[in-house]
Amino acid sequence: MAKNLVIVESPSKSKTIEKYLGKDFKVVSSKGHIRDLATSGPYGLGVDVEDGFTPHYVPIKGKASVIKELKKDVKDSDMVYLASDPDREGEAIAWHLKDTLGIRDKDYKRVLFNEITHDKVLEAMQQPTVIDDNLVKSQETRRILDRIIGFRLSKLLQNKIGAKSAGRVQSVALKLIVDREREIEAFIPEEYWKITAIFPEYEAELFQYRHEDIELHSEEEANQVLDALGEEYVVESIEKKEKARKSKFPFTTSTLQQEASTKLGFPARKTMSIAQKLYEGIDLGSETVGLITYMRTDSIRLSDDFVRPAMKYIEENYGKKYVGFVKQAKKNDNVQDAHEGIRPTSVLREPLSIKKYLSNDEFKLYSLIYKRTLASLMADAVVNQTTIIFNNSDYQFKTTGQVLLFDGYLKIYRDYESSEDKILPEIGDGEVAITNQVESSQHFTQPPARYTEAKLIKELEELGIGRPSTYATIIDTIKSRDYVTLEDKKFKPTSVGIETTDKLQEFFSDIINTDYTRDMENDLDKIADGNAVWNQVLQNFYQLFEPRVKNAFSDMEKKAAEETGDMCPECGKPLVVRRGKYGEFVACSNYPECKYIQKEEVEVVEICDCPNCDGKIVEKKSRRGKLFYGCNHYPKCKTAYWDKPVGKKCPNCGEMLVEKKSGIQCSSCDYQEE
Repeated sequence: MAKNLVIVESPSKSKTIEKYLGKDFKVVSSKGHIRDLATSGPYGLGVDVEDGFTPHYVPIKGKASVIKELKKDVKDSDMVYLASDPDREGEAIAWHLKDTLGIRDKDYKRVLFNEITHDKVLEAMQQPTVIDDNLVKSQETRRILDRIIGFRLSKLLQNKIGAKSAGRVQSVALKLIVDREREIEAFIPEEYWKITAIFPEYEAELFQYRHEDIELHSEEEANQVLDALGEEYVVESIEKKEKARKSKFPFTTSTLQQEASTKLGFPARKTMSIAQKLYEGIDLGSETVGLITYMRTDSIRLSDDFVRPAMKYIEENYGKKYVGFVKQAKKNDNVQDAHEGIRPTSVLREPLSIKKYLSNDEFKLYSLIYKRTLASLMADAVVNQTTIIFNNSDYQFKTTGQVLLFDGYLKIYRDYESSEDKILPEIGDGEVAITNQVESSQHFTQPPARYTEAKLIKELEELGIGRPSTYATIIDTIKSRDYVTLEDKKFKPTSVGIETTDKLQEFFSDIINTDYTRDMENDLDKIADGNAVWNQVLQNFYQLFEPRVKNAFSDMEKKAAEETGDMCPECGKPLVVRRGKYGEFVACSNYPECKYIQKEEVEVVEICDCPNCDGKIVEKKSRRGKLFYGCNHYPKCKTAYWDKPVGKKCPNCGEMLVEKKSGIQCSSCDYQEE
């Protein structure tokens, strides 16, 4: 019987850590959160608003057996080490474990594993701390806020317009997409013309007339310029300067998601799922070890323990001139610097040396993280930029060229950044270049581009909305609710998304906006730092929010249901399409006086065993409704999924794995199968 019990979140992490700690330690997994807010009480919030927003917690469905086993393990141990992830969510999980399992203060320690390697795990075990109550209260406040806003607004929208949900951050993200679409629709293109002089080795573009900027708005104006030009282009000035091309910062959660999206084509959820595996541990044959540090971080700081060997590695492999310096970010109030930036746990684990142990996607992401980190410690690249300005009949033309003098960090990061030389011929000041090949071309100004996933993440971070670790979930939610579609990998709002945003802005414009959401994030940070009282923050919010909800339930116009063209066989009133929990159905418009519901033409296909009873999960396809997957013992068993279950349980949390466009992933947590 082990005297020491270590509880982590992930089963895969528990296996890695147990190998490091030896026979005196038993390492087990809670498989994520073990309990959550109840759905009892007024509005099903699970929160006693009248009693200082006291939360009421219940075990998460399917976690009873996990809790039972953990209680037995705790009883059999002298000391419990709570080692959930080193962030606010992990701190809350540690507190829930301590409270649920009845662990006394003197019988537990809190340990933080920022990287899962032998030495760092042992070091963390020697430096235990206690649960940070301020971090717990911050996470608890966020959860209560999201529950109140989500439940109250979702119920409102379902009742009034048939929309599926709303959320504190999700609705602001959707508003950004809708606002951008309106900008695009309102955009009026303006005509403009370019004039380009074409020489054998380069081109020069008109940009000034008598050293004042010039704009041409019609073919007539362009032709006037063409008529005034001669064949001789006199060199008016030549400017050559060396410019540094700055090496990159190490990755944060947000920049990793952005770069993986643009360079690798990974959705945010996929990036975080793969990064989680790389952090928790990969079997390299001779050892199982975490390949990267904790991947939920706002910081770009790198530890001296990594920087020193990394600098030595750069000098030995590329030369002393390639060694750069440790970068410092500008002060940003939103940055939580508790962790390092995302980096490899060892500079000696070169991507190619461990490729055979990784899946293709794991190798791609690890290579990106490894090279980005190393590049951040390398010297800047240096380019020689040449700008030549020509004069022809008082019209100024400009051409630029660039030559890479020193590749610096591009030595390792060139795969992810373009760097092409554009060489200009040697030409002296006052010399004349001759051409009669001059072209005019018509162009139109373009509206602002729709958001890609990477651009939306960048915008959310810059606005201080949400936290980078939540962006993947936010994006998944607005997609799964059919609020947006993807066109050429860009977000376009659906009619439902636009209507949802418009209704929320009509009644909640002072709450569902970027400023209020950013300020709330700041309040949550203050709670985490011990500079604000958690339930006072909630009270201030609720006093503003709840009257608006009641007003909206009273004054928001209810959308008329779509008529099918058929009449109710029981009362003769029109049949209409309604939306329910599992999609659309046809019912009588005279409800509740008439409760007729048209039987759906459904083809039942068995998918797998139900994880919560002895029934079967079946495919249910309504003639008019949306496809979903539910237990054939409904309503006795209400298990249901929007995505197709695959009949396997998640190794992290035990919930069902489902099939999505991006691959097999957990219906509950961030786990994604390769």
